[in-house]
Order: sequence, then structure tokens, then C-alpha cells
Amino acid sequence: MLQTRSNTPLVSIQLTPMQIPEALPVQDSAWLNLNGIATESIAEKSLLVNPGEPSEIVVQVKNLARRTLKLILKVEGDFPSEWCQVVTEDSEIAPGAQMDAVLYFSVPANYFEDQQALNPSSKDRLNLNFRSRIYVYIDPETEQEKIQDEEFNLYIRPSSRYISFLPILYREVDFIGRFIKIFEEAIEPVIETFNVMWANLDSLTAPRALLPFLAHWVAWPIDPVWDINQQRHLIRRAIELYRWRGTRKGLRLYLHLYTGLPLDEHLPQEAEKHISITEPFSRGFILDSAKLGEDAVLGGGQPYHFTVRLRSHSSKSIDETLVRRIIEQEKPAFSTYELFILNSEQK
Repeated sequence: MLQTRSNTPLVSIQLTPMQIPEALPVQDSAWLNLNGIATESIAEKSLLVNPGEPSEIVVQVKNLARRTLKLILKVEGDFPSEWCQVVTEDSEIAPGAQMDAVLYFSVPANYFEDQQALNPSSKDRLNLNFRSRIYVYIDPETEQEKIQDEEFNLYIRPSSRYISFLPILYREVDFIGRFIKIFEEAIEPVIETFNVMWANLDSLTAPRALLPFLAHWVAWPIDPVWDINQQRHLIRRAIELYRWRGTRKGLRLYLHLYTGLPLDEHLPQEAEKHISITEPFSRGFILDSAKLGEDAVLGGGQPYHFTVRLRSHSSKSIDETLVRRIIEQEKPAFSTYELFILNSEQK
């Protein structure tokens, strides 16, 4: 049973929208009187909702009666019911007390990309303005009785940053706000692309299709034997590898980029590092130059010779053929070497 009281109201309702539109539609702005009071009143009871972004209205219901009331809030309007959610903390209000509720509105992010909006031959125009009303019902156990209601407007508008650059006079025109959004949608992708241009020039963040261009830029050959992550790091540090080619530092860096083994720069002893490159410093036995017991070595001391030891603690295997290829590319042509690849079980 639904009834409507005509005597003194039992409750008072106050609506506080969290996002008020700067400009009202033409039909609502037509209510403006000489002092602008009508427009301000409409704006105070209007909620601006951007598709894909939540918005809310705070509802304060005060009990004007001399008895405790158990209330129910309902929202009705010409918009889909799933857009609105009513959240209340408590339904009972003591005499003179106040109950706070929140109306959460959420419009689908693709509202303006809907087929109804994109189809020019559609008879149903995309609605941007909705009227709604919140009803307060008293629930005495046996029946519900409507005791108060309040109307508010709901405006669906795209979020715009460009509108803030306009003078206040133009911001108050709803059509201008929607019109400038057209240019924002056309220009903003270009600006966003320009803002992230740096990412296209960094091999670690660039799209995969741009890697050949970046590699050609630094004269680095693309080899399919390397995975995509290794190629990104090699291209990024190609200039550094060129600068240190033929040195221990350059070889260790190259092996680090391939194997992923740490450089262990903090370790003072070369033999303790995961990538160890050592070389004998004695010249061997040289007539008329060697001193027995000091720098003379018999049966050893091969000149321009070094030893590479890779110590891996992971189950990932290291391709010895590729490692030798790297060493042959980086070492001086006249030098010789020995390679040892040790796993975690070997010393």
C-alpha cells in the first residue's frame, strides 16, 4: 500500500553532489532569472558524471518527528537502474537525529562509443541529461508509506582538461564544453605520443618492431641466436661495448649481458667472481733477461694468454659455442685463451 502525506513532513532531505557541472544545458539555463538564483539552485541539485569514473551524492535525512523512524531510500529516474547504488549505514533514526546515505553513480566507460551514439540513422538519440528523484519511505513492518522526496538532475559529460584553459565566461556554456572535447579527442593522442617518444628511442621499452631500426642506429647486428631481452640490453649498451672492445672490462660486460651472471665489482679477488678473467703475468724463461727464483718459469708462461671461468648457480645451461664466439669477437686477435664453465657443484 502506497500513500502520500500532505501534512507536516516527518523528515527533511539535503542533497550534496560531490561533482557539480560548471555549465548547465540550454533547457535548464533558460530558467535563469535576473539574479542567477534559479541556475545556482539547479546546479546545487545536479550531479556531473564522467563515463568510467565514479561519482556520488551525499544524502542527509533528518528526523523531524517525535518518534524513531525506520526509513528506506529509493532512487528512480529515466536512467538504467544499474547505474546507481544506494548505501546507508543505519535505517533507524531517533527523534532529531540525522541519517547519512550515499548515492554512487557509475556510467559505463564506453557510453559515448555505444552503437546508439555512433549510428546516425538511429531514431533514439543518445541521452546526456537525466532527471531523477530520491524517495524516503517509512517502513512500519506491515506497509511502506512515502513521506518525502527530492528531485535532482544527472548530467553525463566526457571529462575534459582543455575546458580549464578557457575563460570562465565560456566554461558556463555547456555546448562549448562538449564542442571543445571534439578537438581534445583529436589532438590528445598526438600529444600523448609525443610525451612518450623517449620510450620508443630506448631499446628496453621500444616496441619490438623498432629494435632493428635502433640496432642499425648503433651499427649492432641483430642475431636470432639472442632472445629478445638480451637483444634489448645489447643494443642499449652497444656503444659501451665498442668503447671497451679488446679489454677485460669489455669481455666481462659482454658475457654478463649474455649469461646474466653478476659482475661482482665489489669482490677484490678476480678468482672469486662469477665471471673470472685471469692471465699469467710472468714472461717465462727469456735468455739474458730472466732471473732464476724471481720471474723465470719453465714449461709455462704462455704470453698473451688468459683464462675465462664462468661460475653459474642456476639450472639454466650456458651455450659454450656462443661463449667462445663472444670471446673470439672481443679478444685481441693475437691472444689465446682457455674457457671453463662450472656449475654450482663444481669449484
